Amino acid sequence: MAYANAQELLDAIQPASGGAEVLDPATGEVVGRVEQRSAADLDAAVAAARAAQPAWDALGHEERKRLLNAAADNIEANAEALAELLSREQGKPLNGPNARFEVGGAAAWLRAATAYEVEPEVVVDDGETYAAKHYRALGVVGAIGPWNWPMMISVWQLAPSLRMGNTVVMKPSEYTPLSVLALGHVINQVLPADVLHVVAGGRDVGERLSGHPDIAKIMFTGSTATGKAIIRSSADTVKRLTLELGGNDAGIVLEDADPQAIAQDLFWGAFINTGQTCAALKRLYVPESIYDAVCTALTEVAKAMPMGVGLDENNVLGPLQNKAQYNIVAGLVKDAVDSGATVLLGANPDEDAAGYFYPTTLIADIDPGNRLVTEEQFGPALPIIKVKDSAEAVKHANSLEVGLGASVWGSDRAKALEVAAQIQAGTVWINSHGTIDPRVPFGGAKQSGYGLEFGLDGLKSLAQPQIIKG
Repeated sequence: MAYANAQELLDAIQPASGGAEVLDPATGEVVGRVEQRSAADLDAAVAAARAAQPAWDALGHEERKRLLNAAADNIEANAEALAELLSREQGKPLNGPNARFEVGGAAAWLRAATAYEVEPEVVVDDGETYAAKHYRALGVVGAIGPWNWPMMISVWQLAPSLRMGNTVVMKPSEYTPLSVLALGHVINQVLPADVLHVVAGGRDVGERLSGHPDIAKIMFTGSTATGKAIIRSSADTVKRLTLELGGNDAGIVLEDADPQAIAQDLFWGAFINTGQTCAALKRLYVPESIYDAVCTALTEVAKAMPMGVGLDENNVLGPLQNKAQYNIVAGLVKDAVDSGATVLLGANPDEDAAGYFYPTTLIADIDPGNRLVTEEQFGPALPIIKVKDSAEAVKHANSLEVGLGASVWGSDRAKALEVAAQIQAGTVWINSHGTIDPRVPFGGAKQSGYGLEFGLDGLKSLAQPQIIKG
């Protein structure tokens, strides 16, 4: 079924009466209502998913691929209604790399989960010994998603899980439950009953999911602190885990870079989704020789990017999604300003404005040990740190306990690759940042998590390897 607009879609997923109000972070207006489920509701969803899993697995890869592609078709048929709801609940604008982009990404990642064949792998066949590795379904996968890219990251979790014959129980963020409920509703119009459940609730639901004895694996995207809690709660049942945790990604500009040529890509590397992205560029190291030129070029680009209510087609930047995140960004910027750092742009929020809007902010001449550099801001504020050379930049980049992504910017590809190899991060981009691809494995280093998503590696991570020898 195709819904004409977000309100029609909301009417299909909201409780008939009651429920908790969900507010638009740009305006404070009520977007809709959501029924808060309990741990007992979660237990019922897991039981139903567990009962449905053998039949889903028995359909085989080809039928599951067909159904996932049909689900992608249904997302595309409802793309505008989904994007409007996402913009109102999460705050991101419709245009730019935002709401419409995210809905399109959800469909694309569903299709990507069908693009690979997962065949048994012959390990040994020497005439005397034969051994092959097979990939079997795990059972029920628990997925816990974030509020920054609620639809697309949900698909990152559910698509490979379903493709490999698992059923899925999802717990969305308390901040963006409607987006994930709507996405699940659209997908479930295609899938068999009980293959995918979305259970909206509070911390008790998440804790029950991560420790549930009938959940075989947890996929989680979110903060390192919450990831550590999930590791602890999953230990008693020895669950498999894929964790994509916090990042504080470094960007390193080399002396041969062209400031004007890289400024736009630097901006979007840092400010995509108004900076609310785990793998966004969050600290930029620039050599003395071109420091002022990079600061000037980046400031000119940033000045031209309109920020405002997401449903306004002109805007490409939106509010912070919630007050808690607004306070984090405001506090870190204030700390930088109080330390004597130079404000190139922003750092002057209108405290009386409706919504959680924090202006696009660039901070220069900042100490590398300042909190705005060493702590993940997760918002529209970028510190630009002056360094002597790439060796000093690499030292600073590797000094933190996180390592999700990083980037190197320069004209000499060989030099950029040489520097990239020295950085402790799961992904290092050359002359771009955060440009993920469903064909390319993605995962963190150090305390940014473990396990791989995307591509064939991502599919295999949602299966139990089984060796058959004889």
